[in-house]
Amino acid sequence: MEKKIVIAIDGHSSSGKSTMAKDLAKAIGYTYIDTGAMYRAVALYMLQHGITEESAIVEALKDVRVGFALQTDGSQHTTLNGEDVEGQIRTLEVGNRASQVSQIKEVRAFLVRQQQAMGEAKGIVMDGRDIGTVVFPQAELKLF
Repeated sequence: MEKKIVIAIDGHSSSGKSTMAKDLAKAIGYTYIDTGAMYRAVALYMLQHGITEESAIVEALKDVRVGFALQTDGSQHTTLNGEDVEGQIRTLEVGNRASQVSQIKEVRAFLVRQQQAMGEAKGIVMDGRDIGTVVFPQAELKLF
């Protein structure tokens, strides 16, 4: 049985890290963790519930669970509290809201904890801002 590891991919915006991460995960049978989709899922939850105030956003985090579901075609969809929301999170409105909620330090800390929990089982490829320094400083393989 081969030992699974955590692969952390960091880099500049629009550098191709997500494309590379998805392709790598698929090629080696690992789970790809789309950190941007996680922020979009939080934003979608806040939009669905009309939550706009920072304190209310922080309070609502206790009701948010983001996950990923492998599809029969090998693609991966983002889930929010068990519901497939892949199509819903890819809108401009959700993207704009994700940019806003990502500025809240409690949201970032909340998602970092979820990302770290996903990495405990190993066998993941994760890309995004500060993945190799903040989220997985002990990742077995880091790419920039």
